[in-house]
Amino acid sequence: MNDSDLNKFKQKLENQKDELMSCQKMAQNSTQTVDLDQSSVGRVSRGDALQAQSMAIEATRLRQQHLRQVSTALALIASGDYGYCSVCDSEIDPRRLEIEPSSTMCVPCASKVK
Repeated sequence: MNDSDLNKFKQKLENQKDELMSCQKMAQNSTQTVDLDQSSVGRVSRGDALQAQSMAIEATRLRQQHLRQVSTALALIASGDYGYCSVCDSEIDPRRLEIEPSSTMCVPCASKVK
């Protein structure tokens, strides 16, 4: 992989990281504890609020996981190991990295894991 490709992927990863961090900040209020006071909120509304809170918590967990993957990919770029499969050590197809620059496995290895 040449330097211009590496810089392109690094920029994509940094943009993803910024976007994920921004989403995390905006979503903090939706994971707050739901008030269970029935006098101010009806049973259905409270159930909706609890469901929305659960969905927000899961979305936050997934964003945090993706943020860790992006940070790992940026660290691999810094160390010079970016673009190689963490399982078989072969080069990851650049088309795969175009779709998901935080990928750390080639398609054959990733398909074995799932």
